Amino acid sequence: MSETHTVPEPVGGWRDRFATAMMGSSPAPLTMLDRGEGCYVWDVDGKRYLDFLAGIAVNSLGHAHPVLVDAVSRQIATLAHVSNYFATAPQVELAERLRRLTGAGDAGRVYFGNSGAEAIEAAIKLARRNGQHKKILALHNSFHGRTMGSVSLTGKPALREPFDPALPGIEHIDSTIEALEATIGDDVSALVVEPIKGEAGVVELPEGYLERARELTEKHGALLILDEIQTGAGRTGSWFAFQQHGIVPDAVALAKGIAGGVPIGALVTFGRASDLFTVGQHGSTFGGNPLATAAANAVLGEIENAGLVENAARRGDELRAAILAIGSPLVTEVRGAGLLIGIGLGEPSAPAISARALELGLIINAPNDTSIRLAPPLIVGDAEIAEFLTLFTQALEATS
Repeated sequence: MSETHTVPEPVGGWRDRFATAMMGSSPAPLTMLDRGEGCYVWDVDGKRYLDFLAGIAVNSLGHAHPVLVDAVSRQIATLAHVSNYFATAPQVELAERLRRLTGAGDAGRVYFGNSGAEAIEAAIKLARRNGQHKKILALHNSFHGRTMGSVSLTGKPALREPFDPALPGIEHIDSTIEALEATIGDDVSALVVEPIKGEAGVVELPEGYLERARELTEKHGALLILDEIQTGAGRTGSWFAFQQHGIVPDAVALAKGIAGGVPIGALVTFGRASDLFTVGQHGSTFGGNPLATAAANAVLGEIENAGLVENAARRGDELRAAILAIGSPLVTEVRGAGLLIGIGLGEPSAPAISARALELGLIINAPNDTSIRLAPPLIVGDAEIAEFLTLFTQALEATS
């Protein structure tokens, strides 16, 4: 275990330094973290926190996992970046791995970027290639990123409207099968959906939605593009959430947990969608660099070898049952799949619960006033779950 490194505190302290140095788009930080190990992090004052957010479903292996540390250390000693004029072994290995894990197979292709938003930008361009003057459909209350293209897809007016005019040709619809059936026609190039809406509070789509979406998009020649940025890489108890629905999409956007904290994004295409891009129609200077792809290979390899997809499924079931068993009058439902969990509250107390939990040494998230989001590392075990239940119960009791 490494020592805590205290950040020097000039006049005003680190909070003032942050406020004066960082762009105003950055929210005030909850604390300044210094290091992590497993499912725990420590701040600069030495306080320990149980991390049940994992960098918003990013740190799949927790913090400072030796497999990831070793892979990054070895790779950066040889090549960190070569540009997209050259190939590297980690890049090709990761592309092949993602084709296998998604089920895209030999007909699949992979594009690498540096974030989830970049994966969505690639998906938007793919949709345009499928019908340049056709509509792209997305869902109300969805979240796909903050770049101009991805925020145009995002179904949250408060995030989108300050930057209007948004990208044209995008229409948002209700998350119902009825709305889907009423809207999809030959004038639609693509439907872009999250299998579970993470930023909405971990809200699942109606039963049968993805299956019907697959039928309708195939009928009308539209692409079914899934945003699995938050749900992918074993998070929901299968490698990808769509695999629990027995469908095959046309493309899947990935990021977050696939490299355990090293920035990377990817768009995996299936079948005919793999032929839509031609040379020069999309690219990225840093995308698919050997450092990020080596990290992703190590993380995905460890998830597979250590049985962490199965662990996510089992621990998720345990957590949902245990949260309901607390019997708090505040908790009205528990949503989600695997280790992406939303706790529905009967009162707008989520921010207060999250703040109290932080004081107690527990990191959770309130994506809105009536929802708590949990996304612990996939390595979580008995001891961490027991500690979470103790601290979360105390946070509930303090705010009820």
